[in-house]
Amino acid sequence: MTATGWKLDPACRELLLDLFPPHWHDMIADHITLAGHAAKDAPLPTETTATVIGHADDGEGLEALVVAIAGSAKRPDGSIFHITWSLDRALGRKAVESNELLTRDGWRPLAVPIEITIIPARF
Repeated sequence: MTATGWKLDPACRELLLDLFPPHWHDMIADHITLAGHAAKDAPLPTETTATVIGHADDGEGLEALVVAIAGSAKRPDGSIFHITWSLDRALGRKAVESNELLTRDGWRPLAVPIEITIIPARF
């Protein structure tokens, strides 16, 4: 099993890091998951652009950016497309907790959405 989704284009990642300096010590900020448990031969997604539409920070060690792909923030599994932005591992936080953060606490929409380039990938 592997994960499929997208890596952030390096230039777009740098732009987002300038706009959203990581709040927590451990920066992730590198991918968007489409399927967390895909077959090794599962086809890669075809989209190459996404729109950052929101931000969430629980104030307890976890921060994420919400992303829309093909006009929707909803992943096929019902969760929300996102980039785990930063976390604090010393507080026991894990990137996978971003899914719960977004569904439990919600997120704040950005005043101006930001279009980014994404690269289909396995990770």
